[in-house]
Amino acid sequence: MYNIFFAIILFLISAVAQAQNLPINIIPQPVSVQRGNGNFTISKKTVIAVRDEEDKKAAHFFNSYLKQFYGFELDIDKQESKNYIRINTRKFIQAPGKDAYQMEINNDGVSIDGDTYAGSFYGIQSLIQLLPLPAERTQLIQQNLIVPHVTIRDEPRFNYRGMHLDVGRHFFNVAFIKKYIDYLALHKMNFFHWHLTEDQGWRIEIKKYPALIQTAAFRDGTIIGRYPGIANDNTRYGGYYTHEEIREVVQYATSRHITVIPEIEMPGHSSAAIAAYPWLSCFPEKPTTIPTHPSKESKIKQANGVNKLVQETWGVFEDVYCAGKDSTFVFLEDVLDEVLELFPSKYIHIGGDESPKAHWKKCPQCQERIKKEGLKDEHHLQSYFVQRIEKYLNAKGRILIGWDEILEGGLAPNAVVMSWRGEKGGIEAAKQDHQVIMTPQKPVYFDHTQTRTEDSVVIGGYNNLESVYNYEPVPKELPEEKEKFVLGAQANVWTEYMRYPSKVEYMVFPRMSALSEVLWTSRDNRNWNAFEQKLMMQFKRFDLWKVHYSKAYFDLKVSIQPTKNFNGVSITAEPRDNSGMIQLVKKGQSAEKFSSPFLIKNTSDFEIHYVREQQVVNKVPLAFSFNKATGKKISITKTPNSMYPGQAGAFSLVNGIVAPRGLGYPDWMGWIGDDVEALIDLGKKNSFSTVKLHTIDQNGSWIYLPKSVEVYSSNDGKKFTLVGRTSDFVKSEGTLGWMTVKFPIKSARYIKVIAKNNGIIAEGKPGGGSKAWIFASEIQVN
Repeated sequence: MYNIFFAIILFLISAVAQAQNLPINIIPQPVSVQRGNGNFTISKKTVIAVRDEEDKKAAHFFNSYLKQFYGFELDIDKQESKNYIRINTRKFIQAPGKDAYQMEINNDGVSIDGDTYAGSFYGIQSLIQLLPLPAERTQLIQQNLIVPHVTIRDEPRFNYRGMHLDVGRHFFNVAFIKKYIDYLALHKMNFFHWHLTEDQGWRIEIKKYPALIQTAAFRDGTIIGRYPGIANDNTRYGGYYTHEEIREVVQYATSRHITVIPEIEMPGHSSAAIAAYPWLSCFPEKPTTIPTHPSKESKIKQANGVNKLVQETWGVFEDVYCAGKDSTFVFLEDVLDEVLELFPSKYIHIGGDESPKAHWKKCPQCQERIKKEGLKDEHHLQSYFVQRIEKYLNAKGRILIGWDEILEGGLAPNAVVMSWRGEKGGIEAAKQDHQVIMTPQKPVYFDHTQTRTEDSVVIGGYNNLESVYNYEPVPKELPEEKEKFVLGAQANVWTEYMRYPSKVEYMVFPRMSALSEVLWTSRDNRNWNAFEQKLMMQFKRFDLWKVHYSKAYFDLKVSIQPTKNFNGVSITAEPRDNSGMIQLVKKGQSAEKFSSPFLIKNTSDFEIHYVREQQVVNKVPLAFSFNKATGKKISITKTPNSMYPGQAGAFSLVNGIVAPRGLGYPDWMGWIGDDVEALIDLGKKNSFSTVKLHTIDQNGSWIYLPKSVEVYSSNDGKKFTLVGRTSDFVKSEGTLGWMTVKFPIKSARYIKVIAKNNGIIAEGKPGGGSKAWIFASEIQVN
């Protein structure tokens, strides 16, 4: 008996000591944290003291969290003198836009005082992050939760802290939408951008137009694999939200101080609506073109006279709302009337992006509209379209948000610009005294991979955790007096390759945690090294929440460079932390220790593994195909786009790695509108008769083959002679392939390769009127 009693005493002392030594890991980082010397225990006897009915929302959220993850709830009462969690909103404070709070934890309990109801709610989120985690079960004594004495003062930096979710390409049920909203709430985010309409599906019930849910909400199949796909699954797919479900979601978000912004795309991304009501198109009788692998059912429908279809593949499509018909605007105003009834948000997003003008140029009614309104061209017709919708929304007391294409042809007077094609559009809009929300592809498109090894199919691009954390929403190019027009930022989650909630979670976490600190915490108070320390605790929270999150943070930093004398390839691998082991794994052989630098001088195929806590947390497969250019000195005349720089700059073209898959693979280099000109120094005269360029033909992504590939040779690096040219392309896998230039054997030291860009994409093709992309991953010489 004595031994049991003594053990319990030691257990309690140990628990208290651990609680006093626990670090405070709150994401996003508060303005001020002052730690006390003691601790407070939350038990079943603790009471949540709340007087205000509105503050009860925060109390209920906390209780729900306790019930779900700790198995008990607390009583809620109006007042308690000890052992309390007191939530109090100081309504006498007038601080619009600053949802500040103060939290103090002492022997008596927890006091949270918010300047607004939202501020009090955010205080609860910080308290949640002070709760011990299941990995620290020594602190969970009969459901007693020990939290440290602390004083926190806090407020957000930006008023707009958002996350987006595309439910058009893939549909997610209400249960997951609520879970997604909870994730936002736990990160103190306050805007949920709900992308409800797309070419591939219309997701909102509009009672006046029932065909939008009968026809537009479902497609007859979906491409399999990365665009352009290998086949169609021929499976009917879709779904929609009823008015009742939308009200339920909006109320759920409101109780968590999150505003739901609906997006109804126009004038582009409208194939689904046009499939339901073909008269919305400039050319109702023109059959929908599904560019790759149309489903069997779609072929049957069109054979039987059904012209318009919901899209089954990804990309940008030329069939858009007709801007010349008044009936188009009647339809859109009717739709917006029902949208406004469902969503109290002052902001309504109307898209405005990626709207091809090919149909408008051919449409007599659109051309008549241009003439009648005295418009310059089709870009100004889009401006007319957006401004007409904006006037309608403004008259209803709402504010229009649009993607940065709404700048083209003239910006609507009161519009908010969401800048996605980099920051240029946001800077331009802010200089015109328009409010902007920054959401550039790099680094806050969360559909881009967060790992160099691309462990699942993604759309392309690479935005790792650190790049998200280091993002600064206020561009340095913006004059100081214009900074006030930056409302904040958000991450976008486009779901072409996210069919299931688990994939959405995997793409979002932990990057949402990094972005939350970017948007909440002041610039001077952010620190990547400190965030890394907190991240270890955040991973444990993800485990508690049963979130499918990426562990790409632990990826090895692998560098592939030329050897000093340019006769091979040198590989180094560095771990994120020193708690694991790096291994070299060759096919059919046991793993061995990897030592940097590791030199490669011939064709090789192996993997580098990082083993942490007895688990392989990162695998880097590497396959080197050596030829006469591998490892040699190379230079390029044009810098590639920052989204696709190659993993080793120009050397990526001669590092021996042929990118085995699409744009998510780090070896790809991409240019917009520019030719690719590379100069390879073989080191000495060498004979060769073939030069090959590995490239991509993926028009739906605005990636076009070079018009030609030209090869020149030189012995002095100054005077070059053309030795061959080709325009032929041979596919090797999917959209990937080679352009091969063959010629009689030549002997030279220098080889110049020029791949001619397509320039401006022809109208009627994907990306018509825009500059073409050109991609390359490797040049081989034999």
